[in-house]
Amino acid sequence: MTQTPSRMEAACSLLAESERRYLLYQLAETRRGNLEDVVSEIAAWERGEGGSVDSEDRQRVYVSLIHNHLPRLADYGILDYDLRSGDIVLTEGFDDIRPLLEQFKQTESEPEIREKPLL
Repeated sequence: MTQTPSRMEAACSLLAESERRYLLYQLAETRRGNLEDVVSEIAAWERGEGGSVDSEDRQRVYVSLIHNHLPRLADYGILDYDLRSGDIVLTEGFDDIRPLLEQFKQTESEPEIREKPLL
């Protein structure tokens, strides 16, 4: 018999992937965005400071968003998206994970924490 994950386990699982977190960090301010813009931003975050983003980086991020991250977040009621227009809008379900997301963001913004070895 398989157990259904708790809400906390589901939230941690959703936020475990850096591309999903970066997407949500970007959308958290205005609660909406456009796929083209967020793809470029996520690719830049992944490259880090001083790294230039090329079309291959953007394509990789685009594919992972449309085939994995956006559908998964939509399934959990965190956001809605329209691939034709590129519009992405956070839903009320986002408010459930916002405090946890803010904790992740705060941790990731601390260089001494970010540079520690993986567990």
